[in-house]
Amino acid sequence: MKLQTQLIHGGISEDKQTGAVSMPIYMASTFHQTHIGQAKYEYSRTSNPTRQAVEALVADIEQGTAGFAFASGSAAITTVFSMFNAGDHIVVGNDVYGGTFRLLNQVFKRLGLTFTAVDTRDLDAVEHAITKDTKAIYLETPTNPLLHVSDIEALAKLAHAHNILAIIDNTFASPIVQQPLTLGVDIVLHSASKYLGGHSDVIAGVVVVKDPDLAEQIGFLQNAIGAILAPQEAWLLQRGIKTLALRMQAHLANTATLFEFLKAQPEVAKIYYPGDPDNPDYAIAKKQMHGFGAMLSFELQPGLDPQKFVENLHVITLAESLGALESLIEIPSLMTHSSVPRDIRLANGIQDELIRLSVGVEAVDDLKADLTAGFAALK
Repeated sequence: MKLQTQLIHGGISEDKQTGAVSMPIYMASTFHQTHIGQAKYEYSRTSNPTRQAVEALVADIEQGTAGFAFASGSAAITTVFSMFNAGDHIVVGNDVYGGTFRLLNQVFKRLGLTFTAVDTRDLDAVEHAITKDTKAIYLETPTNPLLHVSDIEALAKLAHAHNILAIIDNTFASPIVQQPLTLGVDIVLHSASKYLGGHSDVIAGVVVVKDPDLAEQIGFLQNAIGAILAPQEAWLLQRGIKTLALRMQAHLANTATLFEFLKAQPEVAKIYYPGDPDNPDYAIAKKQMHGFGAMLSFELQPGLDPQKFVENLHVITLAESLGALESLIEIPSLMTHSSVPRDIRLANGIQDELIRLSVGVEAVDDLKADLTAGFAALK
């Protein structure tokens, strides 16, 4: 099946007992066993029919063999990092979500895991950072919030040449735009609260793998740690995924239009967008992405107040998160990346004037009018 069809009919898309085309919400904590050790379901932390349905679906749409659903994107990341031991080393992208940095720097570092942050667009820098203790390369592409694009296939080959894992957070792209497992990556994960859910009504995370051994490890940790996705949220996530292709079509079109609009605004000093032909990452983005994503980041001219700008918008919602039907805007230095020390933020190119915009599916003329009002408020 084509991906657009898989979104609707992939995984476990209907209830085999009743024929219901919407998988029921099995609000059961435990299940009746007629014979010990022979039950399909025993306890919902270990397995639940509703969660199993969405896990099968995400495995299909990312072209993996096994999927796992978690209570949040952070829970998914935590579970993946829990594969490693004290003394292990991870090469991590220097432009990752602030919560990922916080998790590594303030939780796993305390437990003995070490990491080195590098620009994963620089293959030489990545290889130089690999040590005898390195177990994985972990990155986002496009990154959050500067939308840098790394060569997925080249990084996967580099990782495997050193017998380590390649792990990619694919949240910003979505499976419509990019499928890292097909490019050699070992583990792909998402904050499913974003494009996969798409409606700002569910917190969830997913992990997808191809290798059966990795699937066994992740499955064990999912059950042992217990940060699983509840049945109600699993149902919401599966429902959201069904419209992903339609939503992304509108997201991508609006984003391309707003990029051209922002280029013409004198208040804008710089725009970060993989679809910009002048972007140094444009060639890589064009090679591995189907469209350029629906995120835009831009810097205001020095001296202009980004807080004043975002607080004078009325259609675009000032909020953290992204990938929703509604357009969402935020200031990374004050919001999503406030946990990253300012000197590190600045060294990584995250200026105080930087604004991140998740472009929704509203009428694009309304979005342009709203941004125009924000710029007018700066004068």
